[in-house]
Amino acid sequence: MPDQEAAVGLRGLRKDFGPVTAVDGIDLEVRDGEFFAMLGPSGSGKTTVLRMIAGFETPTAGTVELGGRDVTRLAPFERDVNTVFQDYALFPHMNVLANVEYGLRVKRVARAERRERALAALRSVRLEGFEGRRPGELSGGQRQRVALARALVNRPRVLLLDEPLGALDLKLREEMQVELKELQREVGITFLFVTHDQEEALTMSDRVAVFDRGRIEQVGTPAEVYERPATAFVAGFVGTSNLISGAAAEKVLGRPGTYSVRPEKLRVVLGESAAAGPDEHAAAGTVAEVVYAGAATRFVVDLDAGGRLIALQQNLQVSSMDVMALRGARVRLVWQRRHEFAIT
Repeated sequence: MPDQEAAVGLRGLRKDFGPVTAVDGIDLEVRDGEFFAMLGPSGSGKTTVLRMIAGFETPTAGTVELGGRDVTRLAPFERDVNTVFQDYALFPHMNVLANVEYGLRVKRVARAERRERALAALRSVRLEGFEGRRPGELSGGQRQRVALARALVNRPRVLLLDEPLGALDLKLREEMQVELKELQREVGITFLFVTHDQEEALTMSDRVAVFDRGRIEQVGTPAEVYERPATAFVAGFVGTSNLISGAAAEKVLGRPGTYSVRPEKLRVVLGESAAAGPDEHAAAGTVAEVVYAGAATRFVVDLDAGGRLIALQQNLQVSSMDVMALRGARVRLVWQRRHEFAIT
């Protein structure tokens, strides 16, 4: 990034817990003002990386830089970051305003300025009028916003979010995803977000780093990671993986290797007469399972050439009874060649 300084820079970052290597030599740069997601399954190392950036864990090797400054050996309070946790960590005996003011009070900020900044932070998360309530009187989404306000009031350069929406129900989580992204745009600071939810990462972030077994498999925009996964792990973890390899790849695609095509790119055609166009591939098979999900249906198809593909089809003019009757039917899956990609 020659034109701007990285908000966060990780160089050769490693963390061992005894014989277990949780983070295995990571290099990463997060741009200033970016909403960046670290995505991966449990145990992939993403939360350990976040804790090393925050200063809660000391790296076994490597460095952590914030704004170009090496902070690897600095205490958490000496770093220009704040962390929002999944459990919010609010003080139950304090009201909302006191919770938001707490960090400023510890820093001995004058009372008038402390109050002004805390009220401004509450306005930024749309909680005006809630100053006198205690955390136990708030909904899950409101407590999440208080935790955000308490972090933002310190005006950190980087805000670290450790699965902050994990405790919310689906509807509220989806609402908070939109609100968090809007808030990040408004305040303009760097958000570094840890999640295991692929849809959440794709929905909210400017760029995503996909973690597996302590390493970064791929870094890119949500579209790049989804449309052009760099490895078989990324193809399988980010969305549904459709892999064509071995003999099936040679029969269907005419070449060896391992290839993937996303379920929504496949067209399900009844019967076996449908021919592929000049820019398409087609594969015959039998519908092994039908999963009706309201707006769309997933077809699990066993290919004659070997292997199994999943096709996703919108239910534009069909009902659940229509699609369920297709179990066991002979079909051809057709897709455009530009939608298939080789993976390693």
